Amino acid sequence: MKLHTLKPASGSTHREGKRVGRGEGSGKGGTAARGHKGAGSRSGTSTKRGFEGGQMPLYRRIPKFGFKNLNRVAYSPINLDKLQELADRGITQIDSVVLKDNGLIGKKDLVKILGRGEIKVAVQVKADKFSAAAQKAIEAVGGSIENN
Repeated sequence: MKLHTLKPASGSTHREGKRVGRGEGSGKGGTAARGHKGAGSRSGTSTKRGFEGGQMPLYRRIPKFGFKNLNRVAYSPINLDKLQELADRGITQIDSVVLKDNGLIGKKDLVKILGRGEIKVAVQVKADKFSAAAQKAIEAVGGSIENN
């Protein structure tokens, strides 16, 4: 190690910002790197998001199609095979809290139980919706369902 090889630890320093408008010697004096005249040279200027200098912006050039239903209710699907996995671990009372704790749904998700797979153990399931096949399969093995 020699004095001329010393340098600060990486990440401990950062580049100083441009000091604009501080004299001609700085290279950024006079117009302070804003160019001559026009809205951009004056204080308080801003452009809206997506502005492309007067060219038709991308979000208006691309065609729009389709429809987004604002009243749509989205359910997180949980299939019978996932319920069977929980039952194999000894969980027989299944509700949204249990599903959230096991990482199957998010905090505010609505749940719909679907009929893929099979369930062999009687479980009590509490969910927002059930498919007809899932309802039949759960009740066939002696389980019960309850709507939230």
